[in-house]
Amino acid sequence: MELNTILYSVSNNVAHVRLNRPDGANAVSKAFATDFREVVREIEWDDNVRAVSVTAEGKVFCAGGDLKEFHEAGTGLAKHGADLLTDFHAAIYKMNRMPKPFVAGVRGAAGGAGLSLMSAFDLAIAGESTKFTMAYTRAGMTPDGTSTYFISRHIGVRRMLDLTLTNRVLSATEAEAWGLVNRVVPDDEVDQATADLATELAAGAPYAVGMAKRVVYNGADQSLEAGGEFEGVTITGAMATQDGQEGIAAFVEKRPPTFTGR
Repeated sequence: MELNTILYSVSNNVAHVRLNRPDGANAVSKAFATDFREVVREIEWDDNVRAVSVTAEGKVFCAGGDLKEFHEAGTGLAKHGADLLTDFHAAIYKMNRMPKPFVAGVRGAAGGAGLSLMSAFDLAIAGESTKFTMAYTRAGMTPDGTSTYFISRHIGVRRMLDLTLTNRVLSATEAEAWGLVNRVVPDDEVDQATADLATELAAGAPYAVGMAKRVVYNGADQSLEAGGEFEGVTITGAMATQDGQEGIAAFVEKRPPTFTGR
């Protein structure tokens, strides 16, 4: 797998994805969208990967779309954008449907498409000085990166409209209070905290962790009855696994469980 904008490695059942265009504020370019889709495809088919840590080189997690690249596209901008979004959105769709948790570690800033991307991950850790802003309408654009799906669910439609229409800038503390990120840590602890959380998730029972992710997303979109039925299917599926039976036995016997992925 040849990547130009992302660093990728796997250790201890955790895939470490690191955005790697610090000189360009890790902006979302056509090359990044292509690399990101390739990385997500790799993660999907690697049974050794049970959780994913996503961080970034440099001072900024992701400043948004690569406006310099967009400007260079000239009158071909719409086609360029369509090509980029084909890969970018496809990667996010696959990531969301995949039964493996993704944890984002954000430092500096997440703006525009960077904020959209961060919001599509399952969990997010932010450095205490991080700033968040939509910024699309300031550049004469409308939201993309599935932000209207995820951010509205994280913080509610009224707050989403506030962010989108006014380009309000949120501090890390505000983002945590709004539910946009899960926790805030000192800036120099973001990368380690993200890796630690992903490692903790990878140590769990793979079926339980992965399907718990699916149950939560499914429940947010389904009727009461449909959500309940899916819960029934997944929990009985967990009961049929060796890990499920081991987890219950360990709880009853008051000892740490030993999960094997079976």
